[in-house]
Amino acid sequence: MTAPKRKRLMPAVLAMMLVLAAVYVFLYAPIFYVIYTSFSADIVWPFPPHFSAQSYSDLFASSLYGDALANSITLALGSATLSTVLAAAGAIGILRYRSRWRGFAMFMFLAPLFVAELLIGISTLAFNARVLGLPGNLYSAMAANAVPGTSFAFLIILAQLVRYDWNMDDAAMVFGAGPFRSFIEITLPTIWPSLFGAFLISFILAFNNLEISFYNLGAIPTLPAVAWGSLRFGLGPELFALATLVNGAVFFIFAVMYILMRYRIVSFGYRGP
Repeated sequence: MTAPKRKRLMPAVLAMMLVLAAVYVFLYAPIFYVIYTSFSADIVWPFPPHFSAQSYSDLFASSLYGDALANSITLALGSATLSTVLAAAGAIGILRYRSRWRGFAMFMFLAPLFVAELLIGISTLAFNARVLGLPGNLYSAMAANAVPGTSFAFLIILAQLVRYDWNMDDAAMVFGAGPFRSFIEITLPTIWPSLFGAFLISFILAFNNLEISFYNLGAIPTLPAVAWGSLRFGLGPELFALATLVNGAVFFIFAVMYILMRYRIVSFGYRGP
């Protein structure tokens, strides 16, 4: 690139850098403020700061937060497992077997993305109570959270499966492998990164969900429900510590995923030979 062209591009590059910096500040300033406040002795913006770990001590000493964390993890694991299995089965069925109804089937998988989570929670509660006669519990909350979770997982798995070579499965079955063995030995080792990514996203969505879980859990506490209920009594230091730990866990998961992709230990997208 010649010097005159470089000079003409400099204002545009600087403007893009400023916009990018402003976006990063807008996205991450609240998160860093919460982290800072969780270690502060005074939740009001103090200067000079006085740091303390008392909020974390109060958080770990509370049995309510411990029970809520266990319920949230159980809920997220069950919902993510169900979402991944349903999304994988749907994506494989749609792409593997041609049908004129394939477009409609894809629409049905993606439709929950356009429905408000509040409506999903209320509808699931009403259906379980009036039609099935089931009370609100962890299992009904898992099923309800799996509705939007399956849609997101379906998109992630579909992005890899559209490049999958189904001739490998056909070749395996020509040599005597049944459909199940072909899936276990051929398909699964190739597409497992997309299944893992779909599981993680579904897990995070269910773990952080309030609207759907609130209407299907009854009196069973989860971390989002406890945090929301605590707001009625003001922003306590335990809430900042809790938000810091949850954000830290999410960032750690994505950092591990980035490192795995950066050093090509795992590729979250199939690349043919």
